[in-house]
Amino acid sequence: MSINFPQVEGEILRAWKEINAFETQVKLSEGKRRFNFYDGPPFGLPHYGHLLASTIKDVVPRYWSMKGRHVVCRFGWDTHGLPIEHEIDKKLGISGRDAVMEMGIAKYNTECRAIVMKYAAEWRETINRLGRWVDFDNDYKTMDPAFMESVWWVFKQLFEKGKVYRSYQIMPYSTALCAPLSNFEAQQNYRNTQDPAVVVSFPLLGPEIGDTSLLIWTTTPWTLPSNLAIAAHPDFEYIKIHDEESNHSYILLESGLPVLYKNPAKAKFRKVGKVLGKDMLGWKYKPLFPYFSQEYEDCFRVINALFVTAEDGVGLVHCAPAFGLEDYEAATEAGIISAKRLPPNPVDEKGCFTSDVSDYFGQHVKVAEKAIVKDLKKTGRLVVDSQITHAVGFCWRSDTSLIKKAISAWFIKVSDSIPQMLEIIEETNWVPSFVKEKRFANWISSARDWNVSRNRYWGTPIPHWVSDDYEEVVCKGKGVLRRVEEVFDCWFESGSMPYASQHFPFKNSDNFQGSAFPADFIAEGLDQTRGWFYTLVVLGTLLFEVSPFKNCIVNGIILAEDGKKMSRRLKNYPDPTKVMDLYGSDALRIYLINSPVVRAEPLRFKEAGVKNVVSQVLLPLWNNYKFFDEQVALLKKAEGADFFFNPKLDYLAGNSVMDRWILADCQSLLRFMDQEMAAYRLYTVFPRLLHLIDSLTNWYIRFNRKRLKGQAGLGIRDTRLALNTLFEVLFILVRALAPFMPFLTDHIYQQLVRYLPKQLLSSYPDIGSVHFLPFPEAREDLFDEDIERRMARMQKVIELARTARERCGIGLKTPLLTLVVLADPSYLEDIRSLEVHVREELNARKLTLTSDEEQYNVRLRAIADWPRMGKKLKKDAQVVRKALPGLTNEDLRRFLSEKSITVAGIFLDEDDLTVVRGVGEQESEKLHSTDGPKWEPSSDSDVIVLLDSMLYPELMDEGLARELINRIQKLRKKAGLVPTDDVRMEYHILKNPEAVDIDGTLTTHEELIRNAVRGRLEQSAPADSSDANLIVEETQEINSLVLSLRILKL
Repeated sequence: MSINFPQVEGEILRAWKEINAFETQVKLSEGKRRFNFYDGPPFGLPHYGHLLASTIKDVVPRYWSMKGRHVVCRFGWDTHGLPIEHEIDKKLGISGRDAVMEMGIAKYNTECRAIVMKYAAEWRETINRLGRWVDFDNDYKTMDPAFMESVWWVFKQLFEKGKVYRSYQIMPYSTALCAPLSNFEAQQNYRNTQDPAVVVSFPLLGPEIGDTSLLIWTTTPWTLPSNLAIAAHPDFEYIKIHDEESNHSYILLESGLPVLYKNPAKAKFRKVGKVLGKDMLGWKYKPLFPYFSQEYEDCFRVINALFVTAEDGVGLVHCAPAFGLEDYEAATEAGIISAKRLPPNPVDEKGCFTSDVSDYFGQHVKVAEKAIVKDLKKTGRLVVDSQITHAVGFCWRSDTSLIKKAISAWFIKVSDSIPQMLEIIEETNWVPSFVKEKRFANWISSARDWNVSRNRYWGTPIPHWVSDDYEEVVCKGKGVLRRVEEVFDCWFESGSMPYASQHFPFKNSDNFQGSAFPADFIAEGLDQTRGWFYTLVVLGTLLFEVSPFKNCIVNGIILAEDGKKMSRRLKNYPDPTKVMDLYGSDALRIYLINSPVVRAEPLRFKEAGVKNVVSQVLLPLWNNYKFFDEQVALLKKAEGADFFFNPKLDYLAGNSVMDRWILADCQSLLRFMDQEMAAYRLYTVFPRLLHLIDSLTNWYIRFNRKRLKGQAGLGIRDTRLALNTLFEVLFILVRALAPFMPFLTDHIYQQLVRYLPKQLLSSYPDIGSVHFLPFPEAREDLFDEDIERRMARMQKVIELARTARERCGIGLKTPLLTLVVLADPSYLEDIRSLEVHVREELNARKLTLTSDEEQYNVRLRAIADWPRMGKKLKKDAQVVRKALPGLTNEDLRRFLSEKSITVAGIFLDEDDLTVVRGVGEQESEKLHSTDGPKWEPSSDSDVIVLLDSMLYPELMDEGLARELINRIQKLRKKAGLVPTDDVRMEYHILKNPEAVDIDGTLTTHEELIRNAVRGRLEQSAPADSSDANLIVEETQEINSLVLSLRILKL
């Protein structure tokens, strides 16, 4: 029976809607211990990054709900800020304060409010289709008055603690958005771009200096009209040169000569003097432009500054204090500017020159650069005109390059709380841990005070009332003061989310801390280490001296398949909705959650990867259930017996090692899941779940088909025991997998529930969905490390032997005579206890278990971790490399026992070497001789397997019988038949050049074939395609034998 997973998911979604599944789950857990989860508010249309985060945000709450916690999941909306205003500015074709004032702030904000929930329907539909359970009806929005009131409360607390101040500071500035950005916003979008790189001369004034100019190098020529000073490092020794081509003298660092000349060795200049930077202090020079020469006539001189480096440029830096933080600080220290004498700032909010710079008035600064360079050339001040490609910050919203610009803004003191924040985050758990220990801790360590104000309109107003001279500032005051015009940075609102989403402290104040705060869990992308994670920690520290969250999962970035950023414009990725409609949401969830992206690594999204999940995960799980269902039906048909799960069955009383093994494996899984989910390491959990699916599919069911079909000759009691085991594993799996793949697990559960006894069903408060059931608990009585070890060793031997078969080109249907296993006695004892399974699976007649390595010339060999060894031993690593081949078997056996060895006088321990076993070269030649057995070796560090690959005639007959069985079973499956379908099976020989005795094979192995396919394979006359009883017919080739196989109705 085939299955359409997207169609099944649609049916499950409708069923969830009918029973109000999410609301029911929340109601069932009322009164239980609360699990707090904070959902970071998104903006824009949902993309794969959102779907990844939403999957993580669904897996964890579902798990903890099944573990008995009361989990409330509310969706949040980021409704304020630059993203909304940018959309409106594009829609209305406006830009800048004047346009907004002309339109009116009230009308402008009405436009903003109208598009805030523009994508709400798409979000609800997509998140619902993904299978995430989250409350959209009781959501929070940052524009809600209750939310904004709590934001005001947060700000007032900081104001009263003395953490708020107003300052004139240099900030990253987006001329497209007409607004400054916070430092962490400015770090989000760096890219390589080409800019002018010019060297400009500044003639020194004063007869004692002569005809000499200072040289500066800059990549921002637009800042030159605002120049007030030139900075020199006090300790640097500068040189004075005379350029013969221009007949000018220049002062610069000697290391800067390559900037001035392409090939300094061939350039025509001579050194005529040297001078220290500290001796240049106070030198006056001629202003480059006249715009501020009168107002700032005492400026235009050399100052000393330690930020000047010898790595870039020519060792002298031009200072425009309004457009560079280091410039501003150096000019302030030199006394050129002060709080009462601000530097010239002739750039408006749009990034255009004001009338103060008359020659370039109205031009955007980046556009004006060409004209500035051209004019400098005319005046003879341009010495070098070139280009540079370097990393430049771009606006994360408008994708335009940022500038630095001095603005008046409201700041929160952060720098003096850095030690406390670092101490606080030590108490939190981050997955992966390196994000906290490196990226986040480093970001906090270099944190600057936080600019929380924006000169914009659509946002929470800053509750400050001030006097005209700002001498009096009141937070949420009244009277003859005026409210400041700025609004809050939307990141301040996001950081206030733990309090504002609860309308704290105006509501929920009695049980807020400890109940609703802090969060047990949050999750977002790696970029939020400088965004939401950071603002949460800042405000949590300043308000309550705690982190607002205990556990944090950080996911990486999802890229297009070609490694580039996903782009709607380029359409370089498949539509998420179409992917879910084509393969199902479970497949997409698993693809994302079982990828490196949950370890904060990047993921190149591949649609083929989602498709592979269907064939490698979903179908095997579904086929396991279908196999169980078919065997239950077969039991009913063959024995007239119904099956019901017996949860109290004593498996230890049974004789099946396989039953005890798969159940022990389940208990190990559940214990592992409890441990890892408590640590929020999702990336370790799902691979372990996949391991159990593989164990069930490729080991338990494969090895127990006869028992499950009632064909093992052990009676109906053993068949029931095997079916009970299979049911229990399936029932554990659907509950353990439910948080990860909510659709298929619920679908399978709905089929399984009819086999559950009434007593067990009555113990559950609601059986309407697998998600209402408690998470399975590990049973101590079913743990069995001994059996798990034995099975693991058996699996290793089988895998090695399969590899040997593959190398020889011999399929498993072909019987082989002998398999030899070489290992230590305890290993062999484990294999001996499972000998029958080894022989049956590998189709080998004889199994030889031995520790006599000398008989088969087994040789031990040492392998070193050379990168590690190189770091540890340096030059001695080569000495060890040469000496290792000389180690004998006895040397290496001693090393395995003592865990250390001395090689060429150098001490090595068990971390340095790994010992592997192999067959000696001479013996290997014997293995492949034409006389007698043809041994094919395969090994790992603990065991060697030797497979006799000689094809003996007496065994080939059985191989043909097994191949016929395989072809018939595949044909039955192709025809859509189930085990309970009784049919007639026929064959007709088309070609038989080697005269294969197929009749003799069928007679000799009649019982084997009848038990496998539930009937006889009979020879027939040439096929009649018009036969009304014909179900399916197909031509088969088995080596040179060609025959037609037919399946007909009885």
